Amino acid sequence: MESPIRPYWETGEPPRERAVLCFILVDGRVLLIEKKRGLGAGKINGPGGRLEPGETPLQAAVRETEEEVGLTPTGTREAGSLFFQFADGHSIHCTVFTATGSTGTLVETDEAAPFWEDTSRIPFSRMWADDEHWFPAMLAGEPFTGYFMFEGDRMIRHDVRIVRITG
Repeated sequence: MESPIRPYWETGEPPRERAVLCFILVDGRVLLIEKKRGLGAGKINGPGGRLEPGETPLQAAVRETEEEVGLTPTGTREAGSLFFQFADGHSIHCTVFTATGSTGTLVETDEAAPFWEDTSRIPFSRMWADDEHWFPAMLAGEPFTGYFMFEGDRMIRHDVRIVRITG
C-alpha cells in the first residue's frame, strides 16, 4: 500500500533534518558500526549523525566519526546523497562520505560498536533495506543519489541514480 505522505523532494519542502554517514575504506575493508541507540538501533551502518547548527556536512562527518568510534577520518570525500521520507512525516537528507584512512584509536562507545568488514561480505541483512541499492556504487567510487520511502523499518519505495564511471 502506498503511503499517503508525499516525499519532501516532490513537495519542495526541506527535510526535517540533515545528517551524514562516513565509511572508512582501507585495504579492501570498510569500517562499520552496530548502532546502539537512536534511529536504526541494532542495525549495521557507518558512523554518522545529525548536523549541528552552522556545521558543514564534512565537519559533521569528521565529528560524528570521532565521537562514535574514536577515529578521525582522512582522505575524506563526498560519495553521494540519500533522501529519506518516513510515513510518520519524518524526513532526512543524508550526505555520504568515504575516507581512505584515519588517525586515532578505534574504540567502542555508548553509541556504536565498530568493526572492520571485508567489502565482499557486507552484512546487508542486518542493515537498512536501502543500503543494498547504493552501497555497491559507493564501494566502487561511483557517485550516487538515492530517494527512499519507509514505513518504520520497511522500505516501500526507492529510486537510486548512479553515475557510472567509464574508463
